[in-house]
Amino acid sequence: MTETIPHWLTKQADINPDGVAVEMDNGDVLTFNELKANSQRFARKLAKAGISNGMHVGILSTNNLRMITVIHALSYLEAVGVLLNTRLTTKEVNYQLQDAEVTHLLTASQLNEEEQAAFNVREVLSFSEVEAYEEKDVEVISELDLNATFTIIYTSGTTGFPKGVMHTYGNHWWSAIGSALNLGLDKQDKWLIPLPLFHVSGLSTLIKSVIYGMPIYLLEKFDEKIVHEAIMTKGISIVSVVTVMVQRLMNLLGENSYPKTLRCMLLGGGPAPKPLLEKAKDRQVPVFQSYGMTETASQIVTLSPKDALEKVGSAGKALFPAQLKIVEPDEMNVGEIQVKGPMVTKGYYNHKSANETSIKDGWLATGDLGYLDDEGFLYVVDRRKDLIISGGENIYPSEIESVLSAMEQVKEVGVTGKEDVRWGTVPVAFIVKSREVSIEEILAFAEKHLAKYKLPKEIHFVDALPRNAANKLVRNKLRN
Repeated sequence: MTETIPHWLTKQADINPDGVAVEMDNGDVLTFNELKANSQRFARKLAKAGISNGMHVGILSTNNLRMITVIHALSYLEAVGVLLNTRLTTKEVNYQLQDAEVTHLLTASQLNEEEQAAFNVREVLSFSEVEAYEEKDVEVISELDLNATFTIIYTSGTTGFPKGVMHTYGNHWWSAIGSALNLGLDKQDKWLIPLPLFHVSGLSTLIKSVIYGMPIYLLEKFDEKIVHEAIMTKGISIVSVVTVMVQRLMNLLGENSYPKTLRCMLLGGGPAPKPLLEKAKDRQVPVFQSYGMTETASQIVTLSPKDALEKVGSAGKALFPAQLKIVEPDEMNVGEIQVKGPMVTKGYYNHKSANETSIKDGWLATGDLGYLDDEGFLYVVDRRKDLIISGGENIYPSEIESVLSAMEQVKEVGVTGKEDVRWGTVPVAFIVKSREVSIEEILAFAEKHLAKYKLPKEIHFVDALPRNAANKLVRNKLRN
């Protein structure tokens, strides 16, 4: 059954034409009417380049205004945007291009013939090359089919090959509705995006912008000084962040305070160290933990404003349209998190076996571990694949990370498991120092807070931790 709504950008341009849609940190601004006109014009140029309904089109770009135009332009043609991580190697990009059956690749920068030939697609076009095309006389769509696929974003692929998560217009619509029902909407809202638009957190906020009629403040990449300055002077009300961003922003904030215009730092990307959350609470920085993944079109569980200070460490409750359950809990009531709702993907593109394994009766098996407290609040413990089983005992890397991050000498910490003849697996810690500290001092501190079997058996000092484009820790690279 087809369920349609008016095209969200066309609708917003009609009711709020002069409202700011996007503001860049370099001062560039687009209104909703300008964004609609640019996107429809670009859509007709894409049609001239041979792109039409149902085709899969790759987008390889960092955050910029043209990328936003391209994403909306594809929707006007009912083509599917395959959003590609700019940090990937050509080989990794080619795997995704082939897996997603991409015909055209659109790039932010102009590539030479050799660079173009390296990509396994029918045609590679830069945004500028498309701009040079004439417009084809085609009718852009006026309605969106909520069941139609809008975008494909690949999972990070930290184990095995990444899979293309299909997002329908309905997934994005319900994600936006669920968030608004939880966080509320304010006429003064301006949402800062320091995350890549090729990640689901960035993309979902871009879509929220046109659904809410809310301006976004877009950065090409995260820079704590730029984010700090924007919060202080640009009327930012909501910021999407991951743990390392909060750590750097809190350090920069020092003893100062953010203005009252900031009402939410929406924290995703995995469990956050409790000392960091307690520090934010003490400084009255409104950090709201959330839980989501590519498969859920961003957040699906989020703390509400009324619970944020009382439930520090919790990811909250399932958003209004969503459901949540814990499957096969252990003696500590920790089990796999499963979720269900209209923001959950209908599946992975071209991966029938993965769909049969991961999605049953609408419930998505997340592969994440967590528990519910007596009031039904979710506490995310770790990824199932990151769980360390040592001598029959379960050890969660995030717990050790949380403890060690409380040391002032520790700037960042990542923990993973290492094979051990006696215990099967033992925890190993990788630490970025903020100032001089010895392994003995770290272990002495850890012994006060952790059971003996949870203590890191090795500690390595490193200059930086491996992170993906969303600044999330990639533990398999620690293992390697």
